[in-house]
Amino acid sequence: MTNKVHKLLIATAVLASMSGCVSSHTAPSNDKGYETYIAQGEQFKHNRFISTQGETIELNGTRKLVILFATWCSDSQRALKEIKASALVTDPTLQIIAIGRNEDKETLDKFNEEYQLPFPLVADPEREIYSHYANAGIPRLILLDENNLVVNTLIGEEPTIVDKLVWNK
Repeated sequence: MTNKVHKLLIATAVLASMSGCVSSHTAPSNDKGYETYIAQGEQFKHNRFISTQGETIELNGTRKLVILFATWCSDSQRALKEIKASALVTDPTLQIIAIGRNEDKETLDKFNEEYQLPFPLVADPEREIYSHYANAGIPRLILLDENNLVVNTLIGEEPTIVDKLVWNK
């Protein structure tokens, strides 16, 4: 491979990484290929998770913010930092759960050593959870009401996503 071709490949990879945290599994549903498989008013498909710390997380009785993210994704990192710095984490009427798409327990635990997130992390190494809700695009933020009905779904690629986390209808 010539040096010129090698530089072109590196430049292409850098540009692709700056365009959001998208995997290669995209479908042609919109300009970025993102599809969402759950809509406002629908029942969330999970009621229970196991955190990386082995704790059972029951989804019941309170509003919820479910964050589908990846540790390597700069948009996910920014959104998690924004949420951590917001009043959401101290709201007693809100449960926050972050699910690492294609992430195992060890990777999430190492990630959390740096980020010190005040909410549980759930490993989803084979996309068994993520695939119920979307085909691509992270971070995904799913807002649920007290009955686990979807209030809204957002893709958190833009800064200040925390300002859009509103449960009022």
